[in-house]
Amino acid sequence: MVKDFDTILSDNSKRMKKSAIRELLKLTNKPGLISFAGGLPSPLTFPIKELKEISCEVLDKEGPAALQYSTTEGNPGLRKILAERYAKQGLSITSNNIIIVTSSQQALDLIPKVLINPGDKVLVELPSYLGGIQSFQNYGANMIGVKHDKYGMRSDMLEEELSILKKVGEKPKFIYIIPDFQNPAGITMPEWRRLEIIKIAQEYDVLIVEDSPYRELRFEGESQKTFYQLADDGRVILLGTFSKLFVPGFRIGWIIGHEAILDKIVTAKQSTDLCTSSFVQMIAAKYIEKGYFEKNLVNIITMYKAKKDVMMDAFEKYLPEGVTWTNPEGGLFLFVTLPEWMDSEELFMTAIENNVAFVIGKVFHCDESGKNTMRINFSFATHEEIVEGVKRLGKAIKDMMDKKISRM
Repeated sequence: MVKDFDTILSDNSKRMKKSAIRELLKLTNKPGLISFAGGLPSPLTFPIKELKEISCEVLDKEGPAALQYSTTEGNPGLRKILAERYAKQGLSITSNNIIIVTSSQQALDLIPKVLINPGDKVLVELPSYLGGIQSFQNYGANMIGVKHDKYGMRSDMLEEELSILKKVGEKPKFIYIIPDFQNPAGITMPEWRRLEIIKIAQEYDVLIVEDSPYRELRFEGESQKTFYQLADDGRVILLGTFSKLFVPGFRIGWIIGHEAILDKIVTAKQSTDLCTSSFVQMIAAKYIEKGYFEKNLVNIITMYKAKKDVMMDAFEKYLPEGVTWTNPEGGLFLFVTLPEWMDSEELFMTAIENNVAFVIGKVFHCDESGKNTMRINFSFATHEEIVEGVKRLGKAIKDMMDKKISRM
């Protein structure tokens, strides 16, 4: 038997860190616990009846092809359908600008695989999506966090960081942004801020990776143009997924970008999994063709808006003074900010004792700041669980506040 596996592990694997959210979720299996932790869609939105129908139809009509390998770029029919959907939204793309990947999380692995050398700089939002942070770290990126305001990544802070790097002769590989119903903050970047960031990216000649898993889950307000649509010089790589709009178990995502970048990403994917499942790609294409996708999306939006509204009302009723939160216009998440002295990691254990869970905010900060913040998901729990869970969370926060007072 090998005496010490650490001696044979690569430097790359030693950099890898387990997902803090996945580790925290192991603690949420406690009976009776209400979890606001995972980014799970409601299973009530899963179109099981329609998928049974379409699965049989695909197997009956295209069985051999559906069960065979696909091209690495993805099923031509699905790519064409996606290009047409984006064209209706104002994007000028063809199937050649789209490749299918096994979830947008795979996209977040392939992009740094193609672009990042160990030590390269990447600019990310502060806070940002943990799965992105984790992936970039795995490839040895040095991340620089750019602070948010209520409009998203601050353009003045972005320019400041790029200016500092330029003075020492460095240029980041890309800027990573989730502009719509951001995970974890839930905020949406207005078009004028997107244009500011594009102008800065052009000035410093930096790519933008636009992660857009929630864009179509808009409850209220006006839809904003994507970075990809606003920039016309090929510097934006746009990521999409069906995980939050359809079913997460299919693991279908896509990358939209300049053909020169996509060519290298396809090569990287070939050595990763060869191709995304032919069967699920064909089912997804047929699901959209039959009009089921658009119809069910309306139902999803209606359901999630109602849940978000219930949570907003419960926050007003049960969370103590000094606690603030975002009020998203769509998506699955909102962000809670506690008084500065509070540590959400310490609060987490009190919350578990009160049978409620969330994700500590520090894990979304590449600089490990944000200790007094937390992410809350509202898509999975029922209305009754949301009210009861917020009630329990409020009690946990008050208990922690009372402990501080008792020590004074």
